[in-house]
Amino acid sequence: MRARFNVALVAALSAVVLAALPATAITKNYQRDFDHPFVGLIVFYDPEGEFSHRCSGSLIDSTTFITAGHCTDDEAGGVMSSARIWFNQSGGKDYDPATELDPNSGYPEACYVPATCRTSHEMYNYGFNDFAGFPNTRDVGVVILDSPYDPGEFAFLPAAGYLNAKLKGTKDVSFRASGYGLSYSSPVRALSFRERLMADGKLVNTSSANNRGFNLQLQGNGKGRGATCSGDSGGPIFHPPASNRMVAVTSFGLNAYCRGVDFAYRLDRSDVLSWIDSVSD
Repeated sequence: MRARFNVALVAALSAVVLAALPATAITKNYQRDFDHPFVGLIVFYDPEGEFSHRCSGSLIDSTTFITAGHCTDDEAGGVMSSARIWFNQSGGKDYDPATELDPNSGYPEACYVPATCRTSHEMYNYGFNDFAGFPNTRDVGVVILDSPYDPGEFAFLPAAGYLNAKLKGTKDVSFRASGYGLSYSSPVRALSFRERLMADGKLVNTSSANNRGFNLQLQGNGKGRGATCSGDSGGPIFHPPASNRMVAVTSFGLNAYCRGVDFAYRLDRSDVLSWIDSVSD
């Protein structure tokens, strides 16, 4: 896992490296996600074509894939060189540590089922910065597919300020997360199914020092709730839970082992929406 944020403050829910222990995804009370065929497992590669890290993300049209900025960031002021995305629910479920491949999907190196897999050599970053300007980390990335993919439906972006009205003076608001990340993480063990899973969490607040209108703070602990973990970064946060309205992307957590609250970077800001529109034209 690549810890990209100030370690004393937060631990990023970013890439899972192949060197990690056999790993899973959404934590706590999750279920397999067959509802969002536009959510994909994305692997990024370095200039030599070697595996760098993996994240999650969503298609908003046949070529535009939204993920987290710290996923597309190459840590050198640019963006990653290339990526590959698997849209099947099982993703890399059958990954074999011995061969370092999933014999069914080709994860993380090939598209064994081209009908549900795409590559990319064009991606953008909204200026992700884990130090300057926190809590506005600008944690949004866009990946443009090399060829179109139509899963039958897509995520859609919220109107500017959508959450301001929805969350004002309200409590007990639910959101739904989807992704392919770890389902359990501890100092001695990590569990990953590499499947698309989903779970609902409750809003904690939007105005604390870690949020201030830029992030959603969600609680995944409790009856019927689920949370996010490493590898879920860039995955969608939906509101209402049963809709395809993607109001935020999974961004970071306060604990390296995915305990406690989660944070998602809001997309319902006019500057963010304008930037996405400018790079996806």
